[in-house]
Amino acid sequence: MADRPAIVLVHGFWGGAAHWARVITELHHRGFGSLHAVEMPLTSLADDAERTRKMVRQIDGPVLLVGHSYGGAVITEAGDLPNVTGLVYIAAFAPDAGESPGRISQESPPAAFENITPDSDGYLWIKQNKFHESFAQDLPTEEALVMAVTQKAPLGSTFGDEITAPAWREKPAWYQVSTDDRMIHPDNERRMAQRMNPRKTIELDASHASLASRPGPVADLIEEAAGAAG
Repeated sequence: MADRPAIVLVHGFWGGAAHWARVITELHHRGFGSLHAVEMPLTSLADDAERTRKMVRQIDGPVLLVGHSYGGAVITEAGDLPNVTGLVYIAAFAPDAGESPGRISQESPPAAFENITPDSDGYLWIKQNKFHESFAQDLPTEEALVMAVTQKAPLGSTFGDEITAPAWREKPAWYQVSTDDRMIHPDNERRMAQRMNPRKTIELDASHASLASRPGPVADLIEEAAGAAG
């Protein structure tokens, strides 16, 4: 297992590094010894990509970047570092050059788009009483409640930040589609996956929070990617 790359997990909007908890334990049980989870400020794509690059630069050896949701845009922007050997997208944005998560969402609005609301400081939130049905309808009510109360809101302007040079055009990629995703339209996920010509695409009957509700299959995809990108 020494030839396995380090795994760097990148969270999305309305969550933090702890959203990866079940995937982390799955990978640990499978013998992955170098696991890292970025905690991003969610203030701009540039800030979040640089925070991710800083973590990757601290790792001696190959790195597999794994992004959930908006984290897919981050690994697309930050994945150009020479020791990044692959990219895994978990119900994630994978914009092309000049595209933003906001533009992709407007082209095919997801089911819960109207449940996102701004505050007076420019941050975007999922309405607490709508979080369960919007983000994590396949998780227990109490777990979704904790996610709703502890959600990490992004600056609204981050939605419009555009990708410069997409790393998936140069690095091997894998993609997981959530077929009951209400935060990114599943057809958008399929379209983004298809155009990057990934090594493998899987579809899970899951919400946007597939990293929490389906950690086993998500870890399976990461493990397969790690074997190919080591």
